[in-house]
Amino acid sequence: MQKVTPFLWFNGQAEEAARFYVSLFPDSSIDRVTRSPADTPSGPAGMVLTVEFTLAGTRFIGLNGGPQFPFTEAVSFQIACADQDEVDRLWAALSEGGSQGQCGWLKDRWGLSWQVVPTRLHQLLADPDPARSQRAMQAMLTMTKISIPKLERAADGH
Repeated sequence: MQKVTPFLWFNGQAEEAARFYVSLFPDSSIDRVTRSPADTPSGPAGMVLTVEFTLAGTRFIGLNGGPQFPFTEAVSFQIACADQDEVDRLWAALSEGGSQGQCGWLKDRWGLSWQVVPTRLHQLLADPDPARSQRAMQAMLTMTKISIPKLERAADGH
């Protein structure tokens, strides 16, 4: 069992969000949906209270807690992408209905922040040649969605 589990507060769409996230990542599943056994001030009997789900092997819990506590950029989830196709696919899916930010950050349609980052970026930023690393960093700072070919051209001085 996972020792620490991210617990996400949604405004009534925890199940919808979880099903969407699970559709994007391999090794993902909806593990349990807990429903209200009776009418409550928050909603009718049968209303989804929590959704336990796994994304790429990491467990999460989504709570339908109401509008009191919206997501902020203070917490985000970074996705390590193997290649540009994965960056492009996840960027398009997660930003649809949300908003795109700088340097690979976006907010999805529920307001949750994600960082869609190719592993190649980390490799270029850790390059032993400081000039090469700096050029890659400067290029990344001009991007919304991260482009591996543009990072590599910049690192190479082109």
